[in-house]
Amino acid sequence: MKVLVTGASGFVGRALCTRIVREGRTVRGTVLASEAPASLVAGVAPAVVEPLGAATPWGHALADIDTIIHLAARVHVMRESSSNPLKAFRAVNTEGTECLARHAATAGIRRFVFMSTIGVHGSNSGNLPYAESDKPCPHNTYSVSKLEAENKLREIAAETGMEVVVIRAPLVYGPENPGNFLNLLKVVQRCLPLPLASISNKRSLLYVENLVDALLTCATHPAAAGKTFLVSDGEDISTPELIRKTAAALGVPARLFPFPMPLVRVVGTLSGKSAAVNRLIGSLMVDSSKIRQELGWTPPFMMEEGLQATAEWYLKTQRNAS
Repeated sequence: MKVLVTGASGFVGRALCTRIVREGRTVRGTVLASEAPASLVAGVAPAVVEPLGAATPWGHALADIDTIIHLAARVHVMRESSSNPLKAFRAVNTEGTECLARHAATAGIRRFVFMSTIGVHGSNSGNLPYAESDKPCPHNTYSVSKLEAENKLREIAAETGMEVVVIRAPLVYGPENPGNFLNLLKVVQRCLPLPLASISNKRSLLYVENLVDALLTCATHPAAAGKTFLVSDGEDISTPELIRKTAAALGVPARLFPFPMPLVRVVGTLSGKSAAVNRLIGSLMVDSSKIRQELGWTPPFMMEEGLQATAEWYLKTQRNAS
């Protein structure tokens, strides 16, 4: 298998490329002209590309490739500068993905694995986990653009015969993780009292090495062609439980105290952080039984192993920075 990984210098991309190189496979990774080739994992052949869009040239990157794992995307933007965020997300995630897929089909690429998001189903699953058969209900501009990309890929697959596989994932964590999980590590390490003990929710997470394993399974398994899979660690956990487990991995106490949830929501609204509060107290569960049953996939790592590896990475970066 000769693989092209887009977004190869990112959090998931580096973990995926490390695994592919370790297995002795040929892998090419995309980098932007503004990025140094050294941002790629050693052993990955660089393919310098323009930013994703409707007119991105892909010929040089696709030469001799038979499988694409498409991770590159415009992701959640903390400080949005675009006057039209949906248009900006569509330009990269929808139009850029369609452009790549059409070039791939023309080049005779056998399989195209697309990294999507559980957000195409919504932001709160309630008491029942999301499943592939549930009607999509994207909850923000990012997930709208991802769902539209999925639909374009299915059209191209029907037209050309290229095998498309879609993976929808919840929050991904692991060493080098950016964003919300990194913020959680920082807060927990500071041992701040947190008014979260009263939360009774369930959330699915996905350790990056489990995601990597699922991506490679979807890239190689004959039965994956044309399918969509929801993937998680398979261990749903409440926010207080996650904080306690993270604190234990960091070697610090978890300082949680009860507080009325309606007041937490009010504080979130007044502070302009209602979306973050909803993520903390809402449930978002994923039913990953389909990929287990149809592809025989099981997560190679338990959540505690993933949290421990993440905590060790974080503590090491703190020591190196001091």
